[in-house]
Amino acid sequence: MPHIMEMMGKARVVVKDGKVVEVGAPEVEWCPLFVKLRGVQKMTQDEIRKNMESRITELGMFTEKRKLEFETTVVAFGASEIMMSGLNNGFLETTVTACDGAGTVISDNPALVQGIGGRMSGLIETEPIDAVIKGIEERGGTVLEPSNAAINPVGGVRKAAELGYRKIAVTVADPKTAKSLRKLEPELELDLIIIAVHVTGLSREEAQDILKSSDIVISCASRHIRELADPLVQVAAAIPLFALTQKGKELVIERAKDIQSPILINTMKLPVLPAHKQPKNLI
Repeated sequence: MPHIMEMMGKARVVVKDGKVVEVGAPEVEWCPLFVKLRGVQKMTQDEIRKNMESRITELGMFTEKRKLEFETTVVAFGASEIMMSGLNNGFLETTVTACDGAGTVISDNPALVQGIGGRMSGLIETEPIDAVIKGIEERGGTVLEPSNAAINPVGGVRKAAELGYRKIAVTVADPKTAKSLRKLEPELELDLIIIAVHVTGLSREEAQDILKSSDIVISCASRHIRELADPLVQVAAAIPLFALTQKGKELVIERAKDIQSPILINTMKLPVLPAHKQPKNLI
């Protein structure tokens, strides 16, 4: 089974044996985040291939050489960054996320959470890589299904609860999973923070549903998330992160405590979405 990830405008990228074997066409042609981070003015299949190859070279992504633990940040308020701060500051007990070569991972190690997620895009499926699974376990992480590297956030939260955790952050990419987790929360007497990621291309109904069930959503290139979100806190204007609930807001504040550069705090009607900063072809 190959590894499949959606990235840079929701282009489907397939990696096999450490090589990029397929790159689909992106659905978004210009993204301010990749202009800022990589100087990419237009997302083409060639640029996407080069970006994936750089992740393989620099991080060992989808290979046995995967770098799993670091605290350097790619963006100030990404999903992994806010979870890392939440763990470091004692606001969270553990996290449930997805890692290439391992699938769903439960971890309370902040550096491991950042190492897994710092440059992760929309992981669709992956296959087990023994060295990656071993590396995660050596760093105190738990791989939910090491035999098949399944991506299963609901199963991950159940396992985290079995391990004794209660205040758990979990990343999701679809409204059905978010809704199932919200129903699971009272059943297992948990305090979940649901973080919606990889939401580009959701229908209006799907966007409504994921907003209802999430505490935080990273808007990606979703038109409907931007139109429907009613946030308590917004971080950034080009690819906004929206905190939708009080506990989502509090987790974002935990991250803000760790930011070394100056931060502007103001009150205003949200969301704030300057047209010239939004990705082209919002979908």
